[in-house]
Amino acid sequence: MNIVQKISRWGDSHHPRWLDILRIVVGLVIFAKGISFVNDRDAVADLIRQTNFQLSIWSAVHYVVFAHLVGGLFIVFGFQTRLAVIFQIPILFGAVFFVNITNGFNFLNSEFWISLSILILLLVFLVVGSGKYSLDHIMDKPGYKRSI
Repeated sequence: MNIVQKISRWGDSHHPRWLDILRIVVGLVIFAKGISFVNDRDAVADLIRQTNFQLSIWSAVHYVVFAHLVGGLFIVFGFQTRLAVIFQIPILFGAVFFVNITNGFNFLNSEFWISLSILILLLVFLVVGSGKYSLDHIMDKPGYKRSI
């Protein structure tokens, strides 16, 4: 058994129920941020321009919006949570260290603190997984037949 499987098994066996509620809240926050990005794509493009991103701005905007919408729903429902978190981490890393840090570490920069806390929680869910109240847990039960 490799280290990733050991971490996954440990996370699945040490998952309190309140962490499922926190996972759902984090997924809803990410999904809501994705909806706000859909409503104001130009603001997202400006944020990505601040990071001096070298690839196409619009491809990055579409990646961020798609990852937030789909990944947020995956995290809420607990479906492939670790995979959804892996797609979210680069976005939040960029938000914390390249976009929001330009405003400083003061307490008035609430967007920085929200982004930092969501990034930390995503790292937690990368280790502990989705929990008992999730689609992953339901689909891993014996007798469940996947038709996909």
